Amino acid sequence: MRKEEFNARMVRIHFSQKDQWNGRPLHEAILSLCMDLGLAGATVYQGVEGFGLSAHIHHSSLWPGSNDPPIMITIIDREDQIATLLPHLDKMVSEGVVAISDVEVIRYRNHLPSAS
Repeated sequence: MRKEEFNARMVRIHFSQKDQWNGRPLHEAILSLCMDLGLAGATVYQGVEGFGLSAHIHHSSLWPGSNDPPIMITIIDREDQIATLLPHLDKMVSEGVVAISDVEVIRYRNHLPSAS
């Protein structure tokens, strides 16, 4: 096993499942962008319930009459990589919150990715 430690930045993007970018769900568009930019990885989380500035509560389908759950995407990578992402988010996220934190990363790997 290989252990690697480094400083990085974490971006958390909070928005609603109904949010779109160019006709696609926003979370799909952001994940695709992250892959295109060569970021280390991203994870999409679907919340059960939440609210933002609008004070409108967003519920998952567990709640009657609503299917607009909150979504959060977490991205962790080195500062220079995150810097390439932020201008795109300025254009893509029309309503939501982007939170950025400095983090210490410990990454464990059993093996290195194979070269293609």
